[in-house]
Amino acid sequence: MLRVAAVILAVAFYIYCIIDVLRTPSTEARSLPKFVWLLLVILVPILGGLLWLALGRVWRMPGSRFGRRRGPLAPDDDPSFLKELGDDVWSKRMEQRRRDGEPSA
Repeated sequence: MLRVAAVILAVAFYIYCIIDVLRTPSTEARSLPKFVWLLLVILVPILGGLLWLALGRVWRMPGSRFGRRRGPLAPDDDPSFLKELGDDVWSKRMEQRRRDGEPSA
């Protein structure tokens, strides 16, 4: 049972590394060109994958400015959303004032 789990884990790691190399932009591959990394990962499965993760891949920290998504993260951080919300409130107030100010017939 332990051997089966080890084989499944090795195959999953192999597939993960191949997909990771393919999805990484060519400009972010370090040390070697991307196609060389792909060949290395395919031809030398476990060791190639470990080398890719250690030497070839650019790791981004979640808090770093390079790995962060640009723009607002939530609606209340989005200035255009807040402006639209404010405009809606102002429109409703003006509409209410017009209704209150009209003489009843």
